[in-house]
Amino acid sequence: MKFENTFFIIGTAYAGKSTMVKLLAEKYNGIACEENYHNARLPELDKNKFPNLCYTRDLQDWHDFIRRTPDEYENWINGSSRECEILELQILSQLKPEGKMVFVDTNIGMETLKEISDYDHVLVMLADPEVSVNRFFGRPDKEKQFLYRLIMEEENPKQALENFKECLKRINSRTNYDAFLHSGFRVIFRDESRRIEDTFELVERQFGLRK
Repeated sequence: MKFENTFFIIGTAYAGKSTMVKLLAEKYNGIACEENYHNARLPELDKNKFPNLCYTRDLQDWHDFIRRTPDEYENWINGSSRECEILELQILSQLKPEGKMVFVDTNIGMETLKEISDYDHVLVMLADPEVSVNRFFGRPDKEKQFLYRLIMEEENPKQALENFKECLKRINSRTNYDAFLHSGFRVIFRDESRRIEDTFELVERQFGLRK
């Protein structure tokens, strides 16, 4: 199945994917499927079919979340990505855009995107892997600050913080970065000196929305 009039943005954290999706939808009166839009389906999920996505939904003690080893964290992220793809494809197939363009900050894998979308409707946005690790707790996001408080409550906060950073390094590895870089899709790199408006114009041009 090909998704017509749908534009997908993939890539690493802190690259600006969700911001661009929101701005595109606003300018072109489209539909924005922003970061983790599949969460709307979370309450109804069967934990036997979606064990990774249901992990946080059913978690009793969030300290267990930040205590996981890098291996456990990486396996959870990879499993969640596979389950997200299933959900996202279901959501998009049921969406009735009625002629509107759809802009998606997506977890759908690159190989699947090659099957369901046109080349010029997929864009990769990349930030240096170290940014995702070093700035994780720098954002005022409630979720990130909640995790930081949990880490500080641990018996050895310094060790707990280092462990969690190792988890982040694992999923923001150079290997994962290079997979996006060499995916065959067009790429935009995060540039601290570039204005959001300029990045938005680049995205528009890559999608063929601006000449």
